[in-house]
Amino acid sequence: MKGIILAGGSGTRLYPLTMVTSKQLLPIYDKPMIYYPMSVLMNAGIRDILIISTPADTPRFQDLLGDGHQFGVNLQYAVQPSPDGLAQAFIIGADFIGDEPVAMVLGDNIFAGHGLKKRLKAAVENAETGKGATVFGYYVDDPERFGIVEFDKNGKAVSIEEKPEHPKSNYCVTGLYFYDNRVVEYAKNLKPSARGELEITDLNRIYLEDNSLNVELLGQGFTWLDTGTHESLVDATNFVKTVEQHQHRKIACLEEIAYLNGWISKEEVLEVYEVLKKNQYGQYLKAVLDGKYQEHLY
Repeated sequence: MKGIILAGGSGTRLYPLTMVTSKQLLPIYDKPMIYYPMSVLMNAGIRDILIISTPADTPRFQDLLGDGHQFGVNLQYAVQPSPDGLAQAFIIGADFIGDEPVAMVLGDNIFAGHGLKKRLKAAVENAETGKGATVFGYYVDDPERFGIVEFDKNGKAVSIEEKPEHPKSNYCVTGLYFYDNRVVEYAKNLKPSARGELEITDLNRIYLEDNSLNVELLGQGFTWLDTGTHESLVDATNFVKTVEQHQHRKIACLEEIAYLNGWISKEEVLEVYEVLKKNQYGQYLKAVLDGKYQEHLY
């Protein structure tokens, strides 16, 4: 399965922070924001990843992440010349996707929770066995800002509406999507919405009407953060700091994920440790190598 991180957009809601840099390169506690969505794909077992960004920001991601070998993954890059909708990613990435299923995560989304890895693996299997698509629903207080799922009395998804004036539930679709290979053709045939974009909601609706959209709810014990405002940036940093300090485990430590997945060696992690040993991130990596942590369930 292939993976895409969509890290484009102009970030105007975060001005002046994003006037000279990409939103997805801003720090969330001790890591660049893009580490968090990348960790989601890696925890799903995905190693071939395409990062899509703007013409100006793509070289900055290349400077930060390179070809991904230090994380045991293969990174490629593509440019989205203008923000013409999330579904455009599957057209830009068509050659990269080839005939495989694909997962996409938005570059400013953070997911955390015990058992997340299990949910991710199930979504991968769903797409790889031709059972369609999986999206993740999350309860929000301001549903008019999101794509909202309506459920019948049996809990089955029956409609999805983008930024509805009169929301039919409080469950939004988060920025993490798993699709079978049909998604490329579906995306190519989409018509732009009233705001001139190829909407991911229209894509999800195709799968819904085909009876092949699985909506997984992330309920109690899961956290989803969309870091698109100054307030949510602070919330995200505070959340990550609190969880890491109290649980003594890092969220989105890419070297740890790669090491535990068997994608990189102890020696390769030690090289990173040598660079970072003066801070708590490097010391954490050393603790992982020393086998301090017995459980590796995420």
